[in-house]
Order: sequence, then C-alpha cells, then structure tokens
Amino acid sequence: MHRRRNRRKNGRGNAAVAGAGAAAALVLLAGTTGTAGAAAGSPEAGKDDRRPSGTRLYTPPANPDAYDQIRELVRAGKHKDALAVARMVRTPQSVWFNGRGDDSLIRGEVREIVRDAARKRALPVLTLYNVPGRDCSQYSAGGAADTAEYQAWIDEVAKGIGKKKALVILEPDSLALLPSDCGQDDEEGTLTAARYAEIDYAVDALTALPGTTVYLDAGHSGWHSVNSIVPRLIEAGVEKTRGFYLNASNYRSDEELARYGELVSGCLEYAAGGGDPADCPNQWWDQEDARAWLDENVTPDPADQPHFVTDTSRNGQGPWTPDTDQYPDPQEWCNPPDRGLGKRPTTDTGDPLNDAHLWIKIPGESDGECLRGTEGPEDPARGMIDPPAGQWFPQQVLELVRNAEPPLRP
Repeated sequence: MHRRRNRRKNGRGNAAVAGAGAAAALVLLAGTTGTAGAAAGSPEAGKDDRRPSGTRLYTPPANPDAYDQIRELVRAGKHKDALAVARMVRTPQSVWFNGRGDDSLIRGEVREIVRDAARKRALPVLTLYNVPGRDCSQYSAGGAADTAEYQAWIDEVAKGIGKKKALVILEPDSLALLPSDCGQDDEEGTLTAARYAEIDYAVDALTALPGTTVYLDAGHSGWHSVNSIVPRLIEAGVEKTRGFYLNASNYRSDEELARYGELVSGCLEYAAGGGDPADCPNQWWDQEDARAWLDENVTPDPADQPHFVTDTSRNGQGPWTPDTDQYPDPQEWCNPPDRGLGKRPTTDTGDPLNDAHLWIKIPGESDGECLRGTEGPEDPARGMIDPPAGQWFPQQVLELVRNAEPPLRP
C-alpha cells in the first residue's frame, strides 16, 4: 500500500494525521451500503451491442464482517489499514447469487439489487453460481439439484432483472471445469451434456432481457489452451452473448489475460466462419507467429469479434509461484499468500476487445480451507486454518490492501 510520508516531527502532527485517518475510515464505513463508482454513462441496447463502455459500476453493501474488521483496526490504532479496507469495500464489485435451498426468494433478492443500482444510475455485476455439480463438488460445492431445478432458478433470476440493466457473469468454472474433467460423468457424458444444456438455457433466458449483457466462463490463461476452451464456449452458446470472462477468482496478470482474451476472441470468430479451433494459435505460441495468424485469419474490426471482461480483484501481484517441493499439491489458486488488489473496476480499459476490468471475486472472502496436498488441518503456506469458502479472511484482506497494484489512494 502506498504510504504518504509524514514530515511533521511533533507528536501533535502525528496524532492529527492518525485521527484524520480514523475519521475517514469511519466516514467510509458509514457509507458502505451501496454507492456506485467509475465513469458516468449508460450501456447501449441491442443483443449484440450492449457495450458497457463508459458505464458507472455498482458498489453493493459489503460483507458484514468487513465492517467489524474496520472497527477493530480503528480501535487498535491501525488507521491506515482501516482506511484501506474501507476503500476496498467501497469499490464496485460483483454481487453473487448462490442457490441456498429457498429459491422462492431469489427473484426479490435480484430485483432489490438491480433497482438499487438503477436508482444510483449504475450497472450491477451479477455473478450467478448455482449450476448443478458446481466446482466438481469441492470447496464451493453445491448448486441446484438437477437441470429442472436450475432452469426454474434461472427463470426467477430473469424475472428479478426484468427490464433493468445488468451485466451477468454466468456460472464461474461451469465450462472450464466440466463434470467430465473431474471424474463425475458416466461413459455417455450425461452430466457434461446436461451442463451445456443448462448454460445454453440460461443464455437464452437472460439474453432475451432488454438490458442484460451476458458473459460465459473461459477460465484463464494458465488453465485451458485456446484450442480447448473455444469449443466449450461454442457448445454453450457463446454466439448469443456478448462474449466471455477471464480469471474469475484467480490471479493471472493483466498482460497475460489480454493476450489470451485476444486469442480466444479471434479463434471464436475464426470458428464462426467455419474454421477448426484446433488450427488457432494458443497462448504458448510464439507471439509474432500468433500475431501473423490473427492478421491473416481474423477481421481487424474488434466490433465483429466476441468481447471479454477480466477479474482484477486480486491479481495486482500476479499469480503465486509456490515451491513445488514443499507442497505435494500447491493449489496456487487457493488463498495464495502475499497477493494484492488489482486494477480498480472500470469499463474504460483501453483495449477494444476488453469491455471491463471487474472485481468478480469479492476480495477478502476466502477460497476455502487450503491443505496443499497435506493432511491439514492448517494451510501450510500460512500456518493457520483458512476460513471456509466465501467467509471473510481478515489476514488475507490486509495482504490485499497493502500489496495493491496500483496502490490504493491514501
């Protein structure tokens, strides 16, 4: 975290600065109930032209445990940390909707968010996370019981959005982590076929709404090759959406994601014209060779290509590079130490294919109880038991704000 040097040498000056920091943190804390951020504007309508560029993004109410941490930091005299955490939770970020057993309430919950965002003239980012068999039944296991239940849930979500504007991040890991990837499917691929049908159903229901823009799961640049993820996107109906999202809840660098996104977008356009995705360059090609291929096979007009958004919530320091000899299974995606907040959410990215930098993952919420191939129960990289997935992680919060890149404003 950037720290402004205090040149006053007397105790009164230091006390004044500390008091100002505490007061500012408490003022921000009092206002962390849903303000908007980013540049003003409004997305344009139309199925294939719902550009979020120049759009003001919505800031939802923070995790209640964030308020407790801010108060504790103020009471402990750690005013700079308190202010930094307050600024973090006052930054636009996604609202996650997970199936919780009583799906009769989901319509009202979604409606409340989109209406609040509309009152603030802001665009809400809604992350839908309820597909059957999500996360291969691992740390974030759960989801609807079956396809029929999921479709009914999606219908309720769509009714909640209605005619209001919304940007939808549809089902993280749903395409990059299919049932067939984790040994959950039968020889006929029944569950994987159902997954594609479930995502396609959601795409149809949500893109039918006049103000909703949908992006599909494309994993990230350190996971699937371009040649692997593109057929999955096509099977799920990406041509009916705005495009895809990258790096949800992960840590890959902006530069790496931008290159991967361009290659996936180009390959999708190439395949739409009848090309074979197996012929596309992937992220491990020589960059000059990949550029030559794109120049020869892909339209130079970004408006004709699928677009993408990236999750920059925790990638300020890039991915963690663990000592593979120390951990049997490093789980570099799971609460890696010493990471930082990334670029602040904005729809003005400077990249004609990248519609937005977003905080899809809520920074400060745990990835799960990481064991890294050990018997546990402690996370060997941290020497403590990590909170369960989705719970507030105060130690990680301080790492994120102190290591933010770009730094948080003082």
